[in-house]
Amino acid sequence: MRDQDDVPYIVIERDSGGGVGAFLLGAVVGAGLALLFAPKSGEETQEDLREQAQRLRVAAEERMREAQRHLEERLDGARDGLTARYDEVREAVSAGRDAAVEARGDLEERLERSKAAYRAGVAAAREAVAAGAEEVAD
Repeated sequence: MRDQDDVPYIVIERDSGGGVGAFLLGAVVGAGLALLFAPKSGEETQEDLREQAQRLRVAAEERMREAQRHLEERLDGARDGLTARYDEVREAVSAGRDAAVEARGDLEERLERSKAAYRAGVAAAREAVAAGAEEVAD
């Protein structure tokens, strides 16, 4: 007869998607072993966890304060820049308005001089025509 080792055998495997179940089983077994072989008692472990949680909370609060300060600094800078630009635009508009008023006054003055010159020219022409008419009549 043959030995058991010489006999061919067939292995049938099923892929039943048991990866999650195996993972959870391994996590539970690992947690149990960790508790059994832990170098500290449960109270000491809890105290360590509390201290670590407190340190993490303090660090998170500090980072939040730092982020808030940084954000406030950036907002202040943006606000200052916006205020400066607003003031520049307001001054430019005011200067433009003043220049327009001045230009209008200058234009009105020139128009009045032109009208006066026109009237003087018309009056001179009438006088010349009247003087010419008198010379012809004489």
